[in-house]
Amino acid sequence: MKIGIGNDHSALEMKAEIIDFLRERGCEVVDYGTNSTESCDYPVYGEKVARAVAAGEVDQGILICGTGLGISLAANKVKGIRAAVCSEPYTAMMARLHNDCNILAFGARVIGPEMAKMIVRTWLDTEFEGGRHQRRVDLITKIEEENA
Repeated sequence: MKIGIGNDHSALEMKAEIIDFLRERGCEVVDYGTNSTESCDYPVYGEKVARAVAAGEVDQGILICGTGLGISLAANKVKGIRAAVCSEPYTAMMARLHNDCNILAFGARVIGPEMAKMIVRTWLDTEFEGGRHQRRVDLITKIEEENA
């Protein structure tokens, strides 16, 4: 599996731990930055990862900023993206199981690295259930297309 990862300046250390964790699991990782602790604009990195996911350059994406909120909002502006902010494993599981989310986001200032790894593990190991949930994902896509 090929995972795109992006972050802002607040999440540089956590990103490094998550990249190591992903590689230990056998994932190929594409780092879209930032690789600096200097203040930067999280929407830039949210968009980079989202465009890579939408274009099929990577299979899924992971975004990390202070809270996960801002970077996920930017990612969700890209057509075809369903980014979910998750601060615990249950939400990560449901984001995949029912919503077929293709980007996971979380906050480096909200959770620690071990919780982040639990969330990532759960998200990666959960498959989309389909069925009635596909109908709902299709409705989300329809809203997106009507407002493009």
